[in-house]
Amino acid sequence: MTNPDAAQKINTMFARTTDEILSLKEWEKLLNSGKKLRIKYGVDVTAPYLHTGHAVNLWMMRSLQDLGHKVIFLVGDFTTQIGDPTGKNKTRPIISQKDIERNTQKFIEQAEMILRFDDPELLEIRKNSEWFNKMPMGEFLKLLSLVTHNKLISREMFRQRIKNHEDLYMHELIYPILQGYDSVVLESDLTIIGSDQLFNEMIGRFYQEKFGQTPQVIITTKITPGVDGGEKQSKSLGNYIGLGHSPRDKFGITMRLPDNLIQVYLEVYTDISGKRLDELCQLVKSNPLEAKKQLAKEIVRRYHGEEVACHEYSWFNRTFSQGKVPKDIPYIKVEKDLVTALDMVIKFFDGTESKSYIRKLFMQGAIKCNGNKIDDFKQTIEITSDMIFSVGKRKWFKVCLK
Repeated sequence: MTNPDAAQKINTMFARTTDEILSLKEWEKLLNSGKKLRIKYGVDVTAPYLHTGHAVNLWMMRSLQDLGHKVIFLVGDFTTQIGDPTGKNKTRPIISQKDIERNTQKFIEQAEMILRFDDPELLEIRKNSEWFNKMPMGEFLKLLSLVTHNKLISREMFRQRIKNHEDLYMHELIYPILQGYDSVVLESDLTIIGSDQLFNEMIGRFYQEKFGQTPQVIITTKITPGVDGGEKQSKSLGNYIGLGHSPRDKFGITMRLPDNLIQVYLEVYTDISGKRLDELCQLVKSNPLEAKKQLAKEIVRRYHGEEVACHEYSWFNRTFSQGKVPKDIPYIKVEKDLVTALDMVIKFFDGTESKSYIRKLFMQGAIKCNGNKIDDFKQTIEITSDMIFSVGKRKWFKVCLK
């Protein structure tokens, strides 16, 4: 299904975002086989958000969809109830079925910004509760009998827990088995993942061989620091560019990026290439601020189109270069003429940010009223006309009584 020219184009495109291929020989054979590939994309829906780090994998899958290959969008509704321990030194909390269903819908809405959901030949939605809810205990025990305890605890994260005398629960230990068996049921040819999922998907290859299938090729993708230059993008750390963020937020959050990460983000999170990419990488050295604005514009363009990207670029320049308060800021209506600063900012965010995150904004001096900092989030504000609040450097709102 993939001709030699298309295969070469795919490999060139993937090189920018690929960390490792297991194995390269298998991948080249698979890509040139003429087979319609089944690409496993498994997600646990513990939280209803995706960010540009997740999107790296999605864009790679979309390029394969465009060549006629099929993405199997696997909602891990069963495994979500267990909780993947990947990257965690503590047991993850169990999530309710209601939250799983809500998060699944939100997840799909965001994935639709990239993947093609409009053609059943290119995308199929499955849930792993289809097989795990029906699996007899005897069959499950047979599945366990194929893998040794030593193989499972060879995982670095588990070994670290044991070394630190921290609890390691049995449901966490068998999680890789469940994720691995998904690959058997779906007859996966390929999975594209972050490197933190490699152990689980290697178990998938292991089980596919045990069940007489050709083991899936695994492509791991590059993981970059978050926009604060620290750990990888995470909602809990507030250092991510979310697919669900507005174009204005995507632009503004990108502008927080340290200069030394501009080039990496250009390569990993945009689709510009060739001469244009080279020009922007050179611009990083001579004018990092403008290079960062171009990066922000490209990220917005990729998800919202050229017109929106140009508008946000112009808005940012007007607002920050000229120091003007935007004209289109929202009104927050309050019922009382006396309200705490914390309650007012919480109302502005409307549930999109946690109370702890908002308190941090106050402590960092990021909240201002008519240009004056509000350090104490418990401070009572008397509502008057023409009150303009700013949150950081890129969010404003006005307050009025209902």
